Amino acid sequence: MASASFLTGNVFLSARSVRPVVAFVSNLIGPELHGGTVDPKPHPVSPGWIAGLCVTIALGLLLVVVGNGAGLRGSPIAFPVYWTGTVLVLVPAALRVSRPLVARGERLVILLVMAEALYLVKVVYYPLNFVGHDEFLHWTAAVDLITARRLFLTNPLLEVQASYPGLEIVTTAVAHLTGTSVFVAGSILLAVLRATFVGALFLFLEKISGSVRIAGIGCLVYMGCPTFLLFESMFSYESLGIVLCALTFAIEAGSRDLEPRQRYGSVLLIGLVLASLAVTHHLSSAFGAIYFGGLALTEALRHGPMRTGVRLVLVTSAVLAITLPLLWMELRGNPVESYLGPVIEHAYKVLLNKIQGFPVMPAEIPNERPQQPILMRATTLFGVLLIALCLATGFFRTWGLSAVGALRPGWALIGEVLRKRHWRDSRLIFLTMVAVGFPVSVALRLTIGGWEVGNRMGSFVFFAVALLVAVSIVHFWQRRAARGWRLHASSAFVAIIVMSGSTSATIDPIRGMFRVVADSESIETMGVETALWTKEWLGPGNRFSSDRINRLLLAGYGRQDVRIDVWQGITAGRVFLAEQLYPDGYYALVNGDVDFLLADLRLTFAEPVMGYYYEPWEDNTGMKVPASSLLKFNDVEGVTRIYDNGFQIIYDVRALHAPR
Repeated sequence: MASASFLTGNVFLSARSVRPVVAFVSNLIGPELHGGTVDPKPHPVSPGWIAGLCVTIALGLLLVVVGNGAGLRGSPIAFPVYWTGTVLVLVPAALRVSRPLVARGERLVILLVMAEALYLVKVVYYPLNFVGHDEFLHWTAAVDLITARRLFLTNPLLEVQASYPGLEIVTTAVAHLTGTSVFVAGSILLAVLRATFVGALFLFLEKISGSVRIAGIGCLVYMGCPTFLLFESMFSYESLGIVLCALTFAIEAGSRDLEPRQRYGSVLLIGLVLASLAVTHHLSSAFGAIYFGGLALTEALRHGPMRTGVRLVLVTSAVLAITLPLLWMELRGNPVESYLGPVIEHAYKVLLNKIQGFPVMPAEIPNERPQQPILMRATTLFGVLLIALCLATGFFRTWGLSAVGALRPGWALIGEVLRKRHWRDSRLIFLTMVAVGFPVSVALRLTIGGWEVGNRMGSFVFFAVALLVAVSIVHFWQRRAARGWRLHASSAFVAIIVMSGSTSATIDPIRGMFRVVADSESIETMGVETALWTKEWLGPGNRFSSDRINRLLLAGYGRQDVRIDVWQGITAGRVFLAEQLYPDGYYALVNGDVDFLLADLRLTFAEPVMGYYYEPWEDNTGMKVPASSLLKFNDVEGVTRIYDNGFQIIYDVRALHAPR
């Protein structure tokens, strides 16, 4: 009996000690909407604040330019100057937009200014032309379209691009209308797309949440996406595709309150945008199909009345979003499967091995790469942790936001959603489930093989992340009458999340001196001049083979026909990196159609930053190439050296070709 009493007492004490913990966790993640169902009345628009922030952002951009210039000279002041400028561009504006009583128009204006300022941060890195790897691929395709006046031309550097020419069509149209170059037309287009995206995202979040505060903070959170600063502002088809996604989401969400005749017009508009999306970008159209298909399924599960017109818009949008990309892939022979299939499969296997604790294969061990400064890494880490915390505190609150109007308070709201399947807006429910993909995208980004998939995935998952984090900030951290530590802490959280998007966008966003196979950091005057020389003295359209960087320069500036394979199954890396010209390499040069080889001795300076010189699958990945391997063509009979600037050599191998 004494023992039983002792055990009963211990259980009772344990229950009493656990109860406060349960109450704390329940209050932390619970569905209570402390911010109220209606935004508090805002202050009038403050022109003084807008003007002051514009001046601050302009000063920040000036410091970013100075920082890039200092980086080119190798000056130690580059890092503090650049990041001081970035802080001035982002933090003051983010603090202002996250305040509870800022007017709607003021929020939107500041967000648009921030979006364009971030685009300029990318532009001033190299303001003379496109510099990103993917930008060269689409720049070449756009120039080919202008020159040949035909669509679907083959692109040996990105074969799938030929089936998705939407970006090139729009860019060349702007170039013809304005009489400008592809670079100028593309830059104008990207600036317009950046503003359009932020505006569409703001209207979408405002419509589904009923809150200007949530819409403004949600846009700020999306700016914390690692792809927002650089990847989504590149001259690449995803930059247009993700904007078209945001437009369709905003149009569909706004159509539910329209008159029947206007609603039918919105169906037509959604169909046109989805058709444009289907011919622009494969992943964006897939995300559109997932969103509208999932939204239609969620709406089908909902119990409650629904107007016929609203149902028509939703079902039609889902059907179009799913069928149009499939029809387009069927017409074009489905190049996406061979392009994305191996990448996704490899990422899945790598992630699965990481989860199960299996050792990483040697091919997955990264090459020694530059490390970010500790301050950048800390900002990125804090940003991810804050997003995770806000997702935890915003998940059920977003469901509660959808269940507003239910008679029961607290967790009873979630019961209404789960048991009775009764909610106000299926968009909120579905996006809450999409946000579960955030930790998956982060986990993929932590692997070498899955980084590319995680990076692309983040662009779309952040639509949901932006909503949930904004709901958490408004309804848990700030509440209705935010003041004191709650106001300052929540604003600081948002500012850190926005900054983490810039610190995680790339290893080093500051333009520096030449580095070996580092994509944008390897684009410099010498390589450009060599590519221009080939166009002037050899003419365009010659078949060239070279390393990853010089292929881009030859295709873009030189207008040459670059080849990854020298001949069937014999890659450029296999020919260039071999210690001597082995029979298989010689046979490839004789029987292939490559006219010229460009060897860059600067590859011998260091190991490649990307981990490879020519292709990711080359045999000696991550190893430093000896100069003798690149100079071996000097001793091959029939090979002529026609260009040598001391570092770059062009070999003419046409005399080796077998008679045809």
